[in-house]
Amino acid sequence: MSILESYWVKIPWWSVRKVSRMLLSAFLGALLIGVIVFVLYMNSLPSLSTWHTTTLQHEFSTKLTMKNTVKDFDAYIALENQLFEELDSEIYEKVLPSEKNRINRYTKNSVSNPKRWNKAWNKSFELPVENPKMGVLLLHGMSDSPYSLHAQAEYLHKKGVWVVAMRMPGHGTIPSGLIELKWQDMAAVVQIGMERLSQKLGDKPIHIMGYSTGAPLALHYTLSALKDSTLILPSSLIFYSPAIGVSPAAPLAIWQSRLGHLFGLPKLEWNAITPEFDPFKYSSFAVNAGDQVYRVCNEVQKQFDDYAANSKNQKPFPPVLSFASIVDSTVTVPAIVDGLYKRLPEGNHTLVLFDINHHFSSKYLIKQGITASLQNLRKTPPKVHYTFDLISDLNSTDGNLKQITNGKTAKILDLLWPKRLYSLSHLAMPISSNDPLYGDKNAPKSPGIQLGHLAIYGETSVLQTSASSLLRQRWNPFHNYTKQRVLEFMGLE
Repeated sequence: MSILESYWVKIPWWSVRKVSRMLLSAFLGALLIGVIVFVLYMNSLPSLSTWHTTTLQHEFSTKLTMKNTVKDFDAYIALENQLFEELDSEIYEKVLPSEKNRINRYTKNSVSNPKRWNKAWNKSFELPVENPKMGVLLLHGMSDSPYSLHAQAEYLHKKGVWVVAMRMPGHGTIPSGLIELKWQDMAAVVQIGMERLSQKLGDKPIHIMGYSTGAPLALHYTLSALKDSTLILPSSLIFYSPAIGVSPAAPLAIWQSRLGHLFGLPKLEWNAITPEFDPFKYSSFAVNAGDQVYRVCNEVQKQFDDYAANSKNQKPFPPVLSFASIVDSTVTVPAIVDGLYKRLPEGNHTLVLFDINHHFSSKYLIKQGITASLQNLRKTPPKVHYTFDLISDLNSTDGNLKQITNGKTAKILDLLWPKRLYSLSHLAMPISSNDPLYGDKNAPKSPGIQLGHLAIYGETSVLQTSASSLLRQRWNPFHNYTKQRVLEFMGLE
């Protein structure tokens, strides 16, 4: 008899039963506590509204029947018009009295109703021009709308550029559009936009400008075009706050949504359920939306692997210009370097990174952990094959910002940080200070709500939305600087 067998023989059978009962009781107790905590958590979540639960039937997708019907820009616009008619009849006409208020974008005549604006910025739009110099395709970010790049559309159009801005599927209508969205749907719309510009411009240059998730979508199309000669290769890529990498926990979050769908708990399909007070951007955010960003970023990395293995047999990669804040709570900034710029072949590529306001840093208001991580981001990578411009007031004696190129001071800029502003943000990067909705206190009067310079003080748990959502920087004080860089990069200045 082995030692283990002799040990078990000495244990009375009634002791084994007693221990088993204790373990079972502990398990059932823990399970009961878990169920109670889960029920309390679900009850604590905000209630879902009409715009969280309604499915609009005229939204574009890559389903076979719809893809065969919607083959070009005109067909996409026709479907989009039907979609917004459905939005009016199924949402605006059916909003419950309890859901209506002065800041709800789905309440008629509210200050957040998009129809207050003189243009339907939630829709795709085209700005044609006679004898265009070139074309540009604008791609907005996840949960956004074409409004986010409207300033770029307007100044490029004035320079003789034919502009096409595509509304991504699931966007510009109601947040529930993000629940079933697939990144392939958005990728198909990018191709529709490029084909439209090619039809109108012929052999003239076509550029892609992408904000946030618009960047990986532009990269996916570009890397596809480098292999497929039937696709139009962009002449250059311009990115604002490019979402090249997201949190490593992103792939786990989708299981929350799947469990919610499986057990009929729709609240679990949302990361955030908040009042919809922004006319052109969803405040609520579906779990699936983050998962789709993660998936398209992964697909782009696979494409880069393939390009690196076969680059000798493919066309040269077009020049890339990116603008980003060194602090960004939406995407991981190191991924812009590691997942994009280190993967690009040699070429006319530039990364412009805006540092924090060191006046605040010197007052010890910035977290020490963040300060340490920023030191690594400021360093110029060894053997860099792209231009790295750090825009910073680090060690500045008069407060003026410097453009530090590849670790060496290139020039002093006539730029200063506005008072009380300690950094830029993911949201602020493409937005002008003159934007009526998101701009500063000197911006033109908004036809509705104004979100860019709210300074609200009082007690907590009183406002309809969180104070943190109002504190996030929404406009870029250095917008004219980025505009000048874009025009020079595109050969328009």
